[in-house]
Amino acid sequence: MGNQRNKLIDKQYLLPFILITTLFFLWGFARAILDVLNKHFQDELHITITQSSLIQVTTYLGYFLMAIPAGMFINRLGYRKGVVFGLLLFGLGALSFIPSMQVGTFNAFLVSLFIIGCGLVFLETAANPYATELGPEATASSRLNLSQTFNGMGCFMATFIVGQYLFRTDGTSGDVTVPYIVMGIVVLLVAVVFSFVKLPEIQAEGVTPESNDPLSVRLSKLFRHKLFVIGLIALLSYEVAEISINSYFVNFVTGEGWMDKNTASVIISLALVIFMAGRFLCSMAMRYIPAEKMLLYCAIGTVFCMVMVMIDLGRAGLIFLMLNYLFEAMMFPTIFSLSLRRLGPLTKSASSLLMMTPVGGCGFVLMGLMADTTGSMTLPFIIPLAGYMVIVLFAIQLLKSKS
Repeated sequence: MGNQRNKLIDKQYLLPFILITTLFFLWGFARAILDVLNKHFQDELHITITQSSLIQVTTYLGYFLMAIPAGMFINRLGYRKGVVFGLLLFGLGALSFIPSMQVGTFNAFLVSLFIIGCGLVFLETAANPYATELGPEATASSRLNLSQTFNGMGCFMATFIVGQYLFRTDGTSGDVTVPYIVMGIVVLLVAVVFSFVKLPEIQAEGVTPESNDPLSVRLSKLFRHKLFVIGLIALLSYEVAEISINSYFVNFVTGEGWMDKNTASVIISLALVIFMAGRFLCSMAMRYIPAEKMLLYCAIGTVFCMVMVMIDLGRAGLIFLMLNYLFEAMMFPTIFSLSLRRLGPLTKSASSLLMMTPVGGCGFVLMGLMADTTGSMTLPFIIPLAGYMVIVLFAIQLLKSKS
């Protein structure tokens, strides 16, 4: 019985798990490109950090506006159709970089990024809860961390490959449309694959489909679950911290004069390798260590790292910034899966609400404003510090609820 509880994936769901995990790579790649796109547009279009932060605002606004519609779509038509529709939006948004380049304005690129963001929210709203359901509830956090490891792989490959392409050592800059054209073609091919595969719709025993209840009723039921509400706040706080740090990274290390843009893109890629490794290690560890305890330990680690960066230790601060990626790696999948625990037929609706949280990426605007107005490159880290402190409180609450 104990072996069954610790089993990561049910055998009959192995193929669906592999297929759905490929999506984690794709949206990781798409989101991480933004972290080098900021600096590229600042230099090419001669805009400030604050202005370039509209890249994150526009993309993650798509998450905020489309999360509930995506949840309703998936709830009514199923996971597979939600994935296919999301891939189509994602692919078309990427290919729309071609006409955006012809227009040649920053706003045109923002429209393309908004379409991509709308597509990504469909993928994440479908894939995250689906991965948690492909095995025992006891290993849901571990399973989602394993899938999210491939998200980390997509992230570091995006920053390294695209960063090296855009920030060339000879001082020239690559054509920003090229990576998006390649990505768009690949994504549309994946959409074709998913159009022909069958993803089993998993329904918890003894519950009716949530589509039988109006949305207002489901939301009302959800907000009666205290841990879900706290988890929603914690996940929003995490997104504020994680996206803001990634988006600010190249600006920070180049602004401090430690390296050029090309080297910075390599270093952030290395940080995302650490991030990917952290997710894999935590996925394995949480088969034996309660997810709530791991979350608390890692949250304390991130708070410590942010404090050390803000102390301004010079180049030594980069060590703590890199270490932060190891500690934060397990946070999204762990908070996500713990927030969905025991929600039964409300899972899909809960997932759509949780997928509104990437709007926290707009927190980068605050970091940009602080950097532009104060001239301090370390003060803006107070934004992610506050986010990690909220996660510490969430982990403590989870442990109290178990005792």
